[in-house]
Amino acid sequence: MDTNTEADTVFDSVAELFSLLSTPIRLKIISALCHGEKNVSQLLDEIDTTQPNMSQHLSTLYRAGVLGKRRDSTQIYYRLQSERVATLCRAVCTQVAIELDEQAELSVADRLLPKAAR
Repeated sequence: MDTNTEADTVFDSVAELFSLLSTPIRLKIISALCHGEKNVSQLLDEIDTTQPNMSQHLSTLYRAGVLGKRRDSTQIYYRLQSERVATLCRAVCTQVAIELDEQAELSVADRLLPKAAR
């Protein structure tokens, strides 16, 4: 495999991951599960959405390999399966929160500019 093909594969994989994480509710689910496994009811207590919507997002994350699940009687418990995704989400969300706090007076467009360009 040549270097361009390897780079394309990496970029394609990263684009797929970012696409998967582009929905705020999925980020909230990942954040909620960083502290341990939870069932759908517990997740609904923390995240304001409907049960069908929650189930759809859980299913998408499960099929992508981000979440694992186990059945206990009638309950299904979800857990993070991909520590890589949790680390990425934590890093990006933390950085954005810091920048929003530091630069609350900046417009959204200016927040995306490097500090040297402001």
